[in-house]
Amino acid sequence: MCGRYTLIKLADFINIFPWIHLPDELPPPRFNIAPTQPIAAVPNNGKDKVDYFHWGLIPSWAKDLSIGSRMINARAETLAEKPAFRNALKRRRCLIPADGFYEWKKLPDGKTKQPMYIRMRSGQPFAFAGLWEFWQDKSGTGSEIPSCTIITTTPNTLMNAIHDRMPAIVRPEDYRTWLAPGERPADELAAMLGPYPEQEMEAFPVSKMVNSPANESSKCIDPQLEADQPSSSPPPPSKTKKKKADMDSGGLFS
Repeated sequence: MCGRYTLIKLADFINIFPWIHLPDELPPPRFNIAPTQPIAAVPNNGKDKVDYFHWGLIPSWAKDLSIGSRMINARAETLAEKPAFRNALKRRRCLIPADGFYEWKKLPDGKTKQPMYIRMRSGQPFAFAGLWEFWQDKSGTGSEIPSCTIITTTPNTLMNAIHDRMPAIVRPEDYRTWLAPGERPADELAAMLGPYPEQEMEAFPVSKMVNSPANESSKCIDPQLEADQPSSSPPPPSKTKKKKADMDSGGLFS
């Protein structure tokens, strides 16, 4: 699954893909983004602009918001079959900018889990494949809430040593195709959802403070000694400059 990630500087993503436009309100640096929070995403609505979505897909037919907490991820292999995802796959796709994500590696004792931070070796931002929907409150307010989910896929060699799933990361050359408005055949889209090349990625242990979404600072991504390898040295910090920030975990939809 993909349950936590970072987006430290959205502008870096825009610098790489200048045809994508910034939102009217830029998010602060985020070091521990968690489900049900508002997140930045680029929907395929023809505008090529970053907007904010509730993390946890809420299908249009849902009775209330609670279903979103169970739909933070969608498995690539079954998207075309699941009622909650099949129409969104054809018509409502999005890119979700990130510069790293967390996964918890089970250690040899079978009980302890070590949080790992995974990012590109280049330090450059990237984008998860996602799906989005609009949900209308039927209780009388009539308000609309945009929501999204992160697609997951089978792991590459790097991720296989950590977890049996990984987020589907869209290759830069596929961005425009994934964001093309209108309906696309499921088999064409499935070809973009395989595991990302492991040689372009790296992973290292980080502090267990990331276990709580209340902890939101640059310390979340500081390299740590892995619990089952006390003699090993952590990798050097990324060359990418990172700013310290603490923020409330609430937001647009809290």
